Amino acid sequence: MKKWFAVMGDPIEHSKSPAMHNAWFEDMSIDATYIPLHVTPDQLESAVAGLKTLGASGWNVTIPHKTAIIPYLDELDELAQKMGAVNTVVRTTKGKLKGYNTDGIGFVRSLEEAVGVSHKDKPVLLVGAGGAARGIAFAMQQQGYRHVTIANRTVTNAQMIIDEMGMGRAISLQQAEETLADFSIIVQMTSAGLSTGNFSMPFSLDRLMKEAIVADIVYNPLMTPFLQAAEEKGATIITGLGMFVHQGAIAFEHWLGDYPNTNSMIAQLKAQLGGN
Repeated sequence: MKKWFAVMGDPIEHSKSPAMHNAWFEDMSIDATYIPLHVTPDQLESAVAGLKTLGASGWNVTIPHKTAIIPYLDELDELAQKMGAVNTVVRTTKGKLKGYNTDGIGFVRSLEEAVGVSHKDKPVLLVGAGGAARGIAFAMQQQGYRHVTIANRTVTNAQMIIDEMGMGRAISLQQAEETLADFSIIVQMTSAGLSTGNFSMPFSLDRLMKEAIVADIVYNPLMTPFLQAAEEKGATIITGLGMFVHQGAIAFEHWLGDYPNTNSMIAQLKAQLGGN
């Protein structure tokens, strides 16, 4: 019987997930399809029930449903529980709905694909304390990164994540700017990454070391203002495209047991987004 999968969100038209997963199905000769579903917040409960009734094998969850969907699931994996957010739902062999969050691990895989695994003892600076920062912080801790600092405009929000992790420290954006030379890996997760016009950088990169690795979780545009500034300083930069592809690949593996070809997908999407 043909399997089918979906992504639900509001809005959903911009999502590249259907093209990505359907390309993987074709490449791997898997008889399955993946569709986008526009689901508004008031439709979420009935959408989950409908997907279950109609036999979906699994689906992805994007904004604004990542937290709101949790009450409609039967169980959560450990990382999703810590994060309080789900981006992947698996229908188990017993018919239960299990929620996962692949965003943070997707970022770690993209980071290690770009620069290897020898940086786990290096100091990491996460800029921002929203849901993305939470996911990446817990994933980095789970994968063995030991020196994580979170900088945020409201330090108490960063401190809450640090307290839950039981390691690391929280600092202000000003402190981050002043001590920027101390960090080997910097990950930008504030709204500065989304802006290409008038934007406010979270802080100046004047003290950035050219040996630093600088990542942004936004993948469209590929070159965010933060990455452009880091590149001008000579730093190694990592766009958000790898995180997007790997979080999808991890979801794919949860559903079907195989890890798809991420390298060719990153190359395809980079070409579509005008990268080189």
